[in-house]
Amino acid sequence: MDATVSTFAVPMPKASSSPDSPSFLIDFAHVSIVRGEKIVLKNLSLQIRRGEHVAILGSNGSGKSTLIKAITRELYPLDQGKKMRYQVLRRNDWDLNDLRGHLGIVALDLLQNISHEITLRQVTARELILSGFYNSIGLWPHQRVTPNQEKQARRVMRQLKISHLADRSLAEVSSGEQRRAIIGRALVHNPEALILDEPTNSLDPGAVREFRAVLRTLTRLGKTLILITHNISDLIPEIDRVIFMNRGKIQADGPKAALLTAPRLSALFGEKLRVMRRNGSYDLVSG
Repeated sequence: MDATVSTFAVPMPKASSSPDSPSFLIDFAHVSIVRGEKIVLKNLSLQIRRGEHVAILGSNGSGKSTLIKAITRELYPLDQGKKMRYQVLRRNDWDLNDLRGHLGIVALDLLQNISHEITLRQVTARELILSGFYNSIGLWPHQRVTPNQEKQARRVMRQLKISHLADRSLAEVSSGEQRRAIIGRALVHNPEALILDEPTNSLDPGAVREFRAVLRTLTRLGKTLILITHNISDLIPEIDRVIFMNRGKIQADGPKAALLTAPRLSALFGEKLRVMRRNGSYDLVSG
């Protein structure tokens, strides 16, 4: 789907670097990123406060995944001088290992890699969660797990209600249980924020309901959620702010109720859609 989306008349947060400004998890101004010969993020400005729950919506190719890689420092922007700001938690420069202690990442490419590895190597839930300390998928013989790391892993499994899976191969459990273990890997550092890229991809409807319940639990535990998706049914009631992305730009940014309307979503995704809303949940149907 490749539709041009006009910018909606919803006020976007103003950039500010004043010492009196709220503490921002993400503070970008005039960020452009090139991959190959193509500009994939175009003069993007975005502020997300600590403790704020946000959904970023857009079709495939809209720049959502590139934005994640910019946040996690896998990609860096073009130098645009003093007008550019590129901060995570008020810092411009991060060691990636330190950053993982603040941001838990569940990215779509990681989901695909983990799915292959856990089947090939019969990785257990405990091993997968502990491997978050080493940025690996499952444990390897040279990795020496400490008692404190074991304690952290047990805490995460209790929070996600998967303690019973600790020693079971994830190849033998449901897709929803696998996804909870993958989130556990991202949470084992006890980060303050969790960034989720298309987290319900390939899950059946029952697993999606379970996954939404997990996200709601995480908000009650005080985790900031940034949800990147093209599926509005992923949004939980605690997410109040929605951002539309198209062709590497932010097209709209505002309250969920103002943006999740049939005309605006039809324009974003390039086809006629109807919005279904029930008990704080949203979904889309054609026509």
